[in-house]
Amino acid sequence: MQKADLVRVFVKGGIISPGDFLKTISTANKLGTNYIHLGSRQDVLFPVKDKNLETLEETFNAISTAYDTDGEEFQNIVSSYPALDVMPTTHWLASHTYHYILDTFDYKPKLKVNITDPVQNLVPLFTGNINFVASSLDNYWYLYLRFSEMDSKPWCCPDLIYGYDLAKVAKAIEEIDPVNCQLKFPEIYQKAKDTVAPNTTPVEQELDYPEATSPYYEGMNRIVGGKYWLGLYWRNNKFTINFLKALCELCIETNIGKISLTPWKSIIVKGIAEKDRLSWEKLLGKYGINIRHSSLELNWHLPVLDEEALEIKNYLVRALDKQDISTYGLSFSIKTRHMALFTSVAIEKATKEKDSDPDTFNILYSKDFNPNLSEYFYYAKHVPIDTIPPLLIELSYKYYDQLEVRKSPETIESEKTATHKNHKKYQCSNCMTIYDEKYGDPESAILAGTSFMKLPASYCCSVCESPKSAFKLIQS
Repeated sequence: MQKADLVRVFVKGGIISPGDFLKTISTANKLGTNYIHLGSRQDVLFPVKDKNLETLEETFNAISTAYDTDGEEFQNIVSSYPALDVMPTTHWLASHTYHYILDTFDYKPKLKVNITDPVQNLVPLFTGNINFVASSLDNYWYLYLRFSEMDSKPWCCPDLIYGYDLAKVAKAIEEIDPVNCQLKFPEIYQKAKDTVAPNTTPVEQELDYPEATSPYYEGMNRIVGGKYWLGLYWRNNKFTINFLKALCELCIETNIGKISLTPWKSIIVKGIAEKDRLSWEKLLGKYGINIRHSSLELNWHLPVLDEEALEIKNYLVRALDKQDISTYGLSFSIKTRHMALFTSVAIEKATKEKDSDPDTFNILYSKDFNPNLSEYFYYAKHVPIDTIPPLLIELSYKYYDQLEVRKSPETIESEKTATHKNHKKYQCSNCMTIYDEKYGDPESAILAGTSFMKLPASYCCSVCESPKSAFKLIQS
């Protein structure tokens, strides 16, 4: 089965109510499937024996959700809303900000649109054609354009754009037909700006890219206010409808209003109350849901419905696991066909000269092992599959070596100087305690000059013990 054979349901920004999700999966079930897939653009996909348009229209028109049954003419809008309360956040970004901005997109985009917070690392910044990235200035966003894999890096426009004008700007850019119009990036932006006259302010500070760390998005985890978030991941990306129905019903029963879908093809449920935690644990137990996958298993991105890529991943995970090797901080892609890369390492199926030739692979890694920098380099070319595990181990050593190089005596001194000039401050949302990178957190044995993004996931507020996700960036 190909992706074009699936019904794609657009979940704008990766946010869907339990009621709408229940109607979506019930419709999929009615049309003959027992499972759904999640796409890397936070959409829902499911196979059907007969694309009954009447049934689809009846369901999705009722819940005001767009869908597509024929290829990829339209695109879902990606947002970093799922990272709220799960990871640190830019100080002014809140749930209502995402909702309001997403509501202004009153058309179905044909270009890929990303709306992201650069402080989090769950949702990639630049996998769209039109990428809006939050700045440190309240509700003003960077705009990065990228229309082809041939564009080595996304182009940053010279203005920050006000949040409630993002949809107008995106639509104006789309109407220019930037893929085919032969105009350069500055000309495309200026033409769109002249058309819609958005509220803007000049870019005065370059975007500070988040450090490359693989995200954690699974299990039951505490958040602000004593509540919890639950992350769910399926190895084969086949989420069974029976379990999802029970999940939606429990969300409704326990007053959880939103379900989040991530680009890592996982589901996040936020706001689980302490009193309801046992009910959720019983649900997981009843359906035999595993929430204890290793990082080796979790930090991979595969194309939807690609059995070959899944087999390659399973082989590599088993091989690496036998070596007892650490891949903490790294993430991996298997690229057997066209796909946007957003991991630090990619295993790419090499082109054959003849069909009879055996399969070989190229191994690529991103600059500084940070996929947000949008530059990839070859580590090895045309290697057989059985040599990939030792090469990945070598590459992991290269990653850890570069971390050590950054901490050499010379770089420590330069980092101290840079930290004193550009140190960031993060504030706990619960007790207002500030983590200042300049001073670290001596009570927690965190040295002065330690970047907040390098703190372990287990770090908590030294005053109220709120989790790391409770902190918001207040100064950069």
